[in-house]
Amino acid sequence: MRGQELLTFVIYDIVDDLVRGRVANTCKDYGLERIQYSAFSGSLDSTRRAELATRLSDTLGTEIGKILVLAVCEKDVRAKRELINAPKAEARAHG
Repeated sequence: MRGQELLTFVIYDIVDDLVRGRVANTCKDYGLERIQYSAFSGSLDSTRRAELATRLSDTLGTEIGKILVLAVCEKDVRAKRELINAPKAEARAHG
């Protein structure tokens, strides 16, 4: 039986391109969605979150870097504020 799923963020800063790519692929394997260049989010229960953290730790190994796996409770998810300034179509066409 699975436990309660919580919104989970994975945020990382990794020097090596290959390791960074493997971390991104691991996040995708767990159904997380890329929200920034080095950040993913999605709903995971505590068991899957622990498995993910173990895989990410194994992937990072001894390489220089940091990975944060953060579960957010429902109350805090409701309080979330997302600020977005998307480029205008006109600016993209001429950029």
